[in-house]
Amino acid sequence: MRLFIAIDFHAEFRMKLVALRDELRMESMQGRFTPSENLHLTLAFLGECDDKQLGEAKSAMDRVEFKPFSIHIGRIDRFRRRGGDLWWAGVSENQPLTQLHAELTDNLREAGFQIEKRRFSPHITLGREIVTNASPRLIEKFGQTVESVKLMKSERIAGKMVYTSIYEKSSRSSSLLNQS
Repeated sequence: MRLFIAIDFHAEFRMKLVALRDELRMESMQGRFTPSENLHLTLAFLGECDDKQLGEAKSAMDRVEFKPFSIHIGRIDRFRRRGGDLWWAGVSENQPLTQLHAELTDNLREAGFQIEKRRFSPHITLGREIVTNASPRLIEKFGQTVESVKLMKSERIAGKMVYTSIYEKSSRSSSLLNQS
């Protein structure tokens, strides 16, 4: 299983991200734009995992304690790439998000996962290989409350990437969503 841990979004927040993505699409000559159902904020990419690692990932999530907190989007920007840039919606920095990420990745490293050590730069990918004349810019801020993190399975089904939530750690407790 190919796994990652992420923050998922409420419908209203997702709709605002879709509007940003669609605006970028209208300004672009080419690109691969993220399907609305795949928009998320990655906290940790785990890669290919077996059943033992699946259990270790759940355990690492269960050891994280956090209270509900808010995240806000305030800009769109890009990472320059040959063949087209990766465009993203930027999450304003905040201490609860940074602390959640640090605690989660520490737990995962202790469990033996090879987690990137570069600085956490919270963002939501809007599209890849984008060629556009659009410029990075500040936008009117919008946000949502984060009450849980999800362990997601990534798989290609009928030629499309599909992300399925298989476990959830809420700010209050953890719960099994479905079995894998």
